[in-house]
Amino acid sequence: MLTNWVVAPTCLPLVRRRCHACAFERFRANGKFRINANHKLLDAWLLVLCTACGDTAKLTVLERVNVRSVRPELLDRMHGNDPGLAAELLQDPVVQRRNRVGLDWDGAWRLDTSGADQPEDEAIDVAVRFAARIPVRPVRLIAEGFGFSRAEVERLIDEGNLVSATRLSGKRSGDFTFLLKR
Repeated sequence: MLTNWVVAPTCLPLVRRRCHACAFERFRANGKFRINANHKLLDAWLLVLCTACGDTAKLTVLERVNVRSVRPELLDRMHGNDPGLAAELLQDPVVQRRNRVGLDWDGAWRLDTSGADQPEDEAIDVAVRFAARIPVRPVRLIAEGFGFSRAEVERLIDEGNLVSATRLSGKRSGDFTFLLKR
């Protein structure tokens, strides 16, 4: 029996970056952008707020880019403070590298198992799809999806009753499948 699971974000993740005002290391993005034009050159930043002191920091999105090279719909979305664009840019590896930040996904995602009850005596083939690049341990997803403990999932892997073509240890942020033999 084939079952589809989806790991989906519930809100924007926190940004891991050191605050220059209070030295706390978590910021939240509220979807606001700041755009500055200097003749024909644009700078654009995504504004993030420190969760401890409320100080504002800027994550560089565009830096000294010619106005004509920016897609008009992207510029409109930034002027409109589009939260969807903020989510896309936070997950962009180029933006993360440029600003030397990481994302903290704790409490910002959920697992949708579509609520179907599985027969106890059948093997279950599960396809896990990620709606965003959310790094999660597959063992944690399997434990949460079936209501097992993590130790029980590890035992099933060791016994060969839980198999996958991809490695189930460590964190993954890409789609994978596994088979649970009962």
